[in-house]
Amino acid sequence: MTPSDYDFLRKMLKVRSGLVLAAEKHYLVESRLMPIARKHGLFNLTGLVARLKGPDAEPLIVEVVEAMTTNESFFFRDKSPFEQFRETVMPALMSARATSRRIRIWCAAASTGQEPYSLAISLKEMGKDLKGWRVEILATDLSNEVLEKAKAGIYTQFEVQRGLPALMLIKYFSQVGDLWQIAPEIRGMVRFMPINLLHDFAHLGRFDLVFCRNVLIYFDQATKSAVLDRIAAVTERDGFLVLGGAETVVGLTNRFKLIADKRGLYVQPENTAFAANVLSFGLPEAAAAR
Repeated sequence: MTPSDYDFLRKMLKVRSGLVLAAEKHYLVESRLMPIARKHGLFNLTGLVARLKGPDAEPLIVEVVEAMTTNESFFFRDKSPFEQFRETVMPALMSARATSRRIRIWCAAASTGQEPYSLAISLKEMGKDLKGWRVEILATDLSNEVLEKAKAGIYTQFEVQRGLPALMLIKYFSQVGDLWQIAPEIRGMVRFMPINLLHDFAHLGRFDLVFCRNVLIYFDQATKSAVLDRIAAVTERDGFLVLGGAETVVGLTNRFKLIADKRGLYVQPENTAFAANVLSFGLPEAAAAR
């Protein structure tokens, strides 16, 4: 791959997905794109780039972007966000939405579905506490390929062993040969659709909780700021945003504020009173007393 080939791919990926590739990531590009080149009868990435520049290249461009933006995911990843979801976010939202009894959740960059399904399982575990409530989970991703896998809800032994408690595997999955499929009742709780975070997503409506974890780290500063501001525009004033452990809003937007002692959990700054009170929601008495 020539320097000009690499430069073309970097620029195309930035425009199409927001992905920023460092100058030394040649090895990553080659490892992910050579299988695509061979699939199309090409012997190297120079040939692939030439095809990408040609007429009717759109399907190939989509294939390349999906190959470069496919990231790993696993059930109950990092644990803390899901503990906060159960112990802090849901009790706070249920108190605030006691009249409408409706909550909307958006999992952006949902990949192969483990994150939204982890939320769905957490909701299912709440049992009768949610009787009479309508909780919608919308899961989106740039890649149609990973969304198709997510919709099927079929995972390998390795995938279900990563983060998923054994009791939940037995309770919410059925074995299909060497694979495991999540129960229809859990699949039915999640709606999947393709969304590019670089584009306007106001048509999705407003949300009480947005999970957008481990995707901003791939964007440059300007793109991070723009995405966060668009997320703020679709988040209810007393809603929540959850970012990945290595992500922050500092220096990017003033439209979200970190809740003290709640890593990765944000509210909108005009809701400081709500943020101050939210720590008391759903916590054990001993913890609330500290």
